Amino acid sequence: MQIGILGGGRVGVSLARRWTAAGHDVTISTRDTIAETAADKDVVLLAVPAAAVGEVLAAAGALEGTVVIDATNNLSGGPDGAAIAAMASRAHVVKAFNTVGNTFISGPIQVLNYSYFDKEFPETFRTAMQIRESIEKHGWKKVVAFQTRNPMHRAHEELVRMAMDREKADGAVIHMLLGKLKPGDIPADVRDAAIRKMVELYFPPNTVEITGYGFDMLYAGPREAVLHAVFRQNMGATHLIVGRDHAGVGSYYGPFDAHHIFDEIPEDSLETRPLKIDWTFWCYKCGGMASARTCPHDDADRLLVSGTKLRKWLSEGAEVPAEFSRPEVLAILREYYEGLAAHERVEVKLSGHSAR
Repeated sequence: MQIGILGGGRVGVSLARRWTAAGHDVTISTRDTIAETAADKDVVLLAVPAAAVGEVLAAAGALEGTVVIDATNNLSGGPDGAAIAAMASRAHVVKAFNTVGNTFISGPIQVLNYSYFDKEFPETFRTAMQIRESIEKHGWKKVVAFQTRNPMHRAHEELVRMAMDREKADGAVIHMLLGKLKPGDIPADVRDAAIRKMVELYFPPNTVEITGYGFDMLYAGPREAVLHAVFRQNMGATHLIVGRDHAGVGSYYGPFDAHHIFDEIPEDSLETRPLKIDWTFWCYKCGGMASARTCPHDDADRLLVSGTKLRKWLSEGAEVPAEFSRPEVLAILREYYEGLAAHERVEVKLSGHSAR
């Protein structure tokens, strides 16, 4: 696809990189090449300050029949989306990426309700302030937080234990997402039961809090990892575990993009610190769970543990290696899958990092 980008700022350059990586032919304009960049393109991206839109569209020409993606915002003045569509009336204008209006509302915040979360998950749902109070009650000073949308398999268990040992943490908060997931993921009540059983049997008493929060998974990769760090800072955690492909989907993000973003934001922008943890796996020679940091052995001696593989085996009724999950957790998960009708089962495909 031939794509012309009008504007060489952050939005234009970022999208150019993505589109080029996807195999498209991308050109970014300069002030002197606007008409040339826009001519004979399948798609034109408009990514200039809103105040400059009139001048840029005039230089671009008619753009007749061209798909124009309007990525401008008019927060500092200039035409809005409707006005820009009128200026390029012979093009097919689509508003995207910057869709925030120029009106802001401020004032005290009052929570009217917590949707269904506090009613359906009374033992698990907690607000940030409630979690802070619980941490203070325990007397914990250094607290590791673990974000999960899955039942915890052996690699997850090892991540929490490894993080607590590394930071000499007083306790850990397993903070599970209770909102909507993608088809085929395991529902919150089953995850809750599985995680509670694992903590009950395999962690010392009074070292782990199990809580949940009402939020839908966004699958926004590194940016969502930063959002998760803000959530955990609000609830009083000093550290957030950031593992492989945090908040990712398929192979869209790199396996450690969520690590790198914390090196790009200002150092003092967060009080909660990321704990960047490498691949975790079962090592047959070590005789247990390990990470790339702790294990000296080759890939042939390692079994990579992933939630996607576990869901695939469970959904197909296949045997699950003992190294993947605790037997008591597997019993809970098998009961759930055995109770699904045929039309409720979703085919789980391995892709990206999970296919390794």
